[in-house]
Formats: sequence, structure tokens, C-alpha cells
Amino acid sequence: MTQGEQRPNPEEAHSVPEAAAAPSPAADGMHTEPLAGLGEAFGEAGLLTVQLAEVQGKLAEAQDAYLRAKAEADNTRRRAQEDIAKAHKFAIESFAESLLPVKDSLEMALKVETPSIESLKEGVDMTLKQLAAAFDKHRLIEVNPQPGEKLDPMKHQAISMVPAEQEANTIVTVLQKGYMISDRLLRPALVTVSQST
Repeated sequence: MTQGEQRPNPEEAHSVPEAAAAPSPAADGMHTEPLAGLGEAFGEAGLLTVQLAEVQGKLAEAQDAYLRAKAEADNTRRRAQEDIAKAHKFAIESFAESLLPVKDSLEMALKVETPSIESLKEGVDMTLKQLAAAFDKHRLIEVNPQPGEKLDPMKHQAISMVPAEQEANTIVTVLQKGYMISDRLLRPALVTVSQST
């Protein structure tokens, strides 16, 4: 040791400056700023979890509502198909019921052993009235044009053209009546029409 050098004080050698005694956060590899950000991130994640749960709940409700609506629509469609099938099957039931008295009258007329012309005529007249009543009840309307009426191709079918002293393409005679059910043509009237001269 030279003269100019001083010996270190043993107390000073073992004393640690205050700044050095407390470990710095940087020395431990810990950063205070990211910790604050981490707290915010956890808060946002919690909020997102709550929102996700709400959306999942609403989705489950929507799926349930959809399945219920689909089942209801399927049931409605099935019931409608059953109703249509029944309507097709029994559509003629009411009309057939109206025709039963007509058949009864015809059968009774045939059971008479020695019918007179008058009794037969009365029986046929009564049966025809029953049939006409059944037709009226079910809106089965006659198409029976009068001579001189204009030919209507939607209701009449011309069988032939004949010379006549009337306007051309008008009805001369009706060979067979036609029939309509409500507004729908069931059978056209068969007619002869006047030809142009």
C-alpha cells in the first residue's frame, strides 16, 4: 500500500447505499405499467364474457322459438292436408244425400205391379221435381238457351249450322241442355245455330 492510498473503512465497506439496498423493479424484471394494463384487460375480458353469455342466451331463445314455430307450421300443414283429403273424400256426400229420395221414388215406381199411364206420369213428375230440388240445393244450374240467343262458346257447343230466318250464329234449337256448377261449366248445351245467308 502506498502512502497516498487510504484504507477503506470497514463500516463503509459493509454499508450499502439506500438506493442499492432496495431492489429496483427493473432489476427483478417486473414492470409496473403492464400490470395496470393487465387489470384493464381482465376487466374487458370479464365484460366480453358477460356479453358472450347474453348473446348465447338470446341465440338459445331464438333457436327454441324457431323450433316451436317450425313444429307449429308442420302441424298446421298436416292438418290442412288431412282436411283437404277429407273434403275430397266426402265432397259428394251432401249431393248424394239429396239424390237418395230420387232413387227411392224410382224404386217405388218400379214396384207397382199394374201402373197406369197417369200414375207413371205423376211418379216421374214427382221424381223430376225431387231431382230439380237436389240440383237447386247444390247450385247445379241448367244451361238452356232460347232460340235466337247468340251462341256463347263458353256455354254452348254447336253441333251443326242450319239455314234459318234469323241472325247468323244464333241458336236455332237446343238438342241437349247443358249444366253448370256455380260458375263452372259441367257440360255445354248442344245446339244448332243459324248459318249466314
